[in-house]
Amino acid sequence: MQSPLVITGMGMISPLGCGVKAGWERLLAGQSGISPITRFDTGELPIKVAGSVPGITDDPEAGLDPDRVLDAKERRKMELFSLYAMAAAEEALTQANWFPSSDEDRLATATIIGSGIGGFPTITQAQNTLSTRGHRRLSPFTVPAFLANLAAGNVSIRYGLRGPMGCPVTACAAGLQAIGDGMRMIRSGEAEVALVGGAEACIDPLSLASFHAMKALSTEQDDPAKASRPFDQARNGFVMGEGAGLLVIETLAHAEARGATPLAILSGYGTSADAHHITAGPEDGSGAAAAIRSALRMAGLAPDAIDHINAHATSTPVATGPRSPPCVTPSATLSPASRFPPPRRPRATCSVLPAAWRASSPPWR
Repeated sequence: MQSPLVITGMGMISPLGCGVKAGWERLLAGQSGISPITRFDTGELPIKVAGSVPGITDDPEAGLDPDRVLDAKERRKMELFSLYAMAAAEEALTQANWFPSSDEDRLATATIIGSGIGGFPTITQAQNTLSTRGHRRLSPFTVPAFLANLAAGNVSIRYGLRGPMGCPVTACAAGLQAIGDGMRMIRSGEAEVALVGGAEACIDPLSLASFHAMKALSTEQDDPAKASRPFDQARNGFVMGEGAGLLVIETLAHAEARGATPLAILSGYGTSADAHHITAGPEDGSGAAAAIRSALRMAGLAPDAIDHINAHATSTPVATGPRSPPCVTPSATLSPASRFPPPRRPRATCSVLPAAWRASSPPWR
């Protein structure tokens, strides 16, 4: 019988604050991480609010202090999404007490960090430099800064993690897919421990304008805390955000052998493609249902055992409507394969996105 896969470390950088403890406490207290954009002049942009990671000056208790993560010289070589990944990795590895020093342990540690967009702001800035100052003024770190895989690359270099490395770029699912990839690598014997999750930082004029052109962003800008409301009939889009969330995962046997404390069990994972439309799934939720069935099959669970669904609730009319997979009930007019039977206990459906943000690749889906 296979040893269960467990989480032994967590790290989080979010608009609600830096660190799992601060972010969780503020979430439970009903605080919002969405606020007016101050990083740049929004000018004529119709989007004025975002879920920005607070700095140490604005949030002395839980703001990000870049100097505690990397010195200024090293920070100039990377984009914010990599910096956030570095900070989240430090917290997760510290909680797990996993800083491998032997070649054997380093080679057995995978680093899988997803990012849907990578260093998008670097591309915008580089194009501006090229247009106004010429090619000779471009930084030699432009390409290394924006490559999406460099979050995982920078983390693996810093901690000497020499096992498998990867970077899913599957947009909103990137962080979650990184967790699934890490699970499979451990199960296949490619790794014994995996640092997995996602990182994103694309609060940038071009990014905001582009998502607005898709009609994906909320146009409710007067009250930032209420801009994202996925289960409201009047919802009209999501709020751009940023952050990173990483987990250390390993088998229970491996954790117990080294005296680590298991925090949770990862019992199942599933993935599928809608093969339907570039920005929307089919109305019957069949694509998501296929992934759910795969996860249940891996976990060895019956559908009626599920009593909590953390929804991918984007606040867009299509993605969080009554026909979206998280909202499926036995009475829904969907195909039988897409239906959830009644749970053994009352089932709760919720989403952390309205309070924090919607980055492209957070791992908590």
